[in-house]
Formats: sequence, C-alpha cells, structure tokens
Amino acid sequence: MDDDIADILASVSAPPVSQRTLDLQALTRAWVAERTAPELLPYPAELVERVMERLGKQISNIEDMTGPMDPQANFTLVILQTELERYKYLVRSFLRARIAKIDAFPHHYLTLPETLSPLERQYLSSHQALLSNHYSTSFLSAFPTNLQKLDDTAGGISMVDKPDEDTAVFCRVLRDAGKVEIQGPSQVSEAELTRGDVWVMRWSTVREAVRRGDVELI
Repeated sequence: MDDDIADILASVSAPPVSQRTLDLQALTRAWVAERTAPELLPYPAELVERVMERLGKQISNIEDMTGPMDPQANFTLVILQTELERYKYLVRSFLRARIAKIDAFPHHYLTLPETLSPLERQYLSSHQALLSNHYSTSFLSAFPTNLQKLDDTAGGISMVDKPDEDTAVFCRVLRDAGKVEIQGPSQVSEAELTRGDVWVMRWSTVREAVRRGDVELI
C-alpha cells in the first residue's frame, strides 16, 4: 500500500527545476533587492559567475547559428537572442544599481571592502582617487591641511555620508523569522514575521532577515 502511494506521489510530483531557471530566478530577486535596499547587499559572486559563463556560451551559440539561412534555425536564433538580451538587461541593471550606491557613498564603502566584488573594489579605488584629485585641485588645496580631509570625524561629527537605514522597504516573508521590534511614534512594538506576510518596514528592522534569506524585498 505504501509503495502504491509513493508511486502515485512520484507520478504527480513537479518536474525538477533546471539550474538555469533557478539562476534566472535568483538573479531577478537579487536585482529587485539591490534596487530596493538603501545599502549594498553582499555580492552574489557564484551566481554572477555562473550567469556570465552561461552568457558567454549563449553568445558563442548565436554566432555559430548566424550563418545558416534555414527558417527553423533563424526562428531558434531569435528566441536565443531574446533570452540573451533579458539576461544582459538584468545583469547590467543589477550592476548599475550597485555602482550608483558606490558613487553615492564612496567613503562609507571604503571601510566595507568585503561587501564589494574585486572589480567593484577596483572601481571604487579609481573613482575615489579621481574625485579626491579633482577636489584638491579645485578648492581643497587652498584650505589648511587639517581641513582637507573628506572623511574627517573630528569633534564627534562624521563627514562620511551613509545610506539611510530607516528607509521604508516592501518585503515578503519566505520563512517564519520570529519577532522584530518596530519603533512607533511614542513606543516600541513587536511584529511576528510569518511566512507569506507582506510588510512595509524600516530597512534596519528586516536587514538581517533579508541577508539570511528568510525575507525578500519586493
């Protein structure tokens, strides 16, 4: 009897999802999260590496198929090119969202190199060198030496701009994530993050849950 039930369940179970589909879903979620979060999220190095490798193979396949004039091959070529452009758009938009944050808060991310990819660290270093040279040539060189620093923290006041951690974000709970504290106008309350719930919360409240994968930004 148990074997019969197992066979029935196996026959109606969903087909396995390919790694290609899983990577596309993960890339889309990473793109949405990066565009929504006020600060840089950890760089998904393995995911981006797999996607870029797949894009390279896709480009090679398209180049190999460009020659034949067979109508069926041409139709397949259009489908492959459309899929390629979709992937390229997601990758470009994802990276541009990250670069925009690096440009907005360069000194802040200089202290968080683990958040960046090697190429992003290289970009930040070059960007900051050019910016510092421009400021120095334009006006900083005329200031006293002790007033030329762009990341000064003297007097308990920091000149380093940081992302606003209290920015409101829309999020969906993927797994039960327990209770979080919500700061109201006059008091602190608690909210239970239950699977399937959709919330509007401060980024600082759900940041760790997002990084754990219990909550996703939407």
